Amino acid sequence: MNETLIETLNATRDEAREGASSRSRADTFYDVMRRHGISRRSFLKYCSLTATSLGLAPSFVPQIAHAMETKPRTPVMWISGLECTCCSESFIRSAHPLAKDVVLSMISLDYNEVLMAAAGHDAERAIEEARKKHKGNYILAVEGNPALNEDGMFCVIGGRSFLEQLKECAADAKAIIAWGACASWGCVQAAKPNPTQAVPIHKVITDKPIIKVPGCPPIAEVMTAIVTFMLTFDKIPELDRMGRPKMFYGQRIHDKCYRRPHFDAGQFVEQWDDEGARKGYCLYKVGCKGPTTYNACSTTRWNGGVSFPIGSGHGCIGCSEDGFWDKGSFYDRLTNIHQFGIESNADRVGTAAVGTVGAAVAAHAAVSAIKRASSGSSGSNSAAAAAPAPTKDKA
Repeated sequence: MNETLIETLNATRDEAREGASSRSRADTFYDVMRRHGISRRSFLKYCSLTATSLGLAPSFVPQIAHAMETKPRTPVMWISGLECTCCSESFIRSAHPLAKDVVLSMISLDYNEVLMAAAGHDAERAIEEARKKHKGNYILAVEGNPALNEDGMFCVIGGRSFLEQLKECAADAKAIIAWGACASWGCVQAAKPNPTQAVPIHKVITDKPIIKVPGCPPIAEVMTAIVTFMLTFDKIPELDRMGRPKMFYGQRIHDKCYRRPHFDAGQFVEQWDDEGARKGYCLYKVGCKGPTTYNACSTTRWNGGVSFPIGSGHGCIGCSEDGFWDKGSFYDRLTNIHQFGIESNADRVGTAAVGTVGAAVAAHAAVSAIKRASSGSSGSNSAAAAAPAPTKDKA
């Protein structure tokens, strides 16, 4: 980080301290980080990494730092319905920022069945106390979904249905985050024939803003970045028409996939472990759903930015898209998909691309030739007009 930016951040810190010294306040993110031995430089590095993960310019770093130093930690209640806990497992593996920094510093995690020490009646008392203490001010994070059949009795927590718990907690929340494909779309619990009548949470909660963060599970850094954004700017991020944050779900995996050049050249893996697979060709024809899946896998990646499924040799299964679990085999050949604007058939995409390029070159050459001819003709006419008329030699 350059010296000017560090000076700006330090000035922001001093202003925050002066403002806070005259009033008592709840612990901020920065307070808790300092108590955990985090240095000022590490804190600034965290703010810089957070801005980068959110796709923000360096000019936003001071704003993030100011929020971290002045705003009280965000109260969050994290409840779980029908799910496999993969969202919690993903969240605690975040590298930028570390999940422990988010849990211990950025948010006040008042209830989470996976991470909390309390159990049984103590845990249920904790959620009731948190609801009353932070009424109207907490974020409700929902992992999993409710079952409507048999009055919700297919998912029971502490003797009560998750459906009932979800409605109660949502009533006093200021915003709701739907973690993963289960909460966002229903996922495998809602797969046909769906005997439990499992539904995504927006089918039950209709009067609160819901931020959908789909994936099975979502990328860890995407989860922590969204919480950071809400704390920093005190608003929900811009959402697409499906209710997903545009900053992470605004592009298809296909758009930034490193195998995209092979797709454009018509070079596909025809079957697993063939020569194309060994050369790293496009996996589209062996089932990759990257061209129809909106997510940050090919940019943010997984495991601390190390890789993502396509980079590991497996096609995308489209887990951030609605209904992916009921669309047939993950390995079906997809050669006739029209909705995303590629050529009509992947078997002909290479030929079509070459033909298009050839046609464009030919058209460009033809236009250039016409221009040259026109220019030459015009130049000849002008020269003829300017030259004196020829005279016949006399005998």
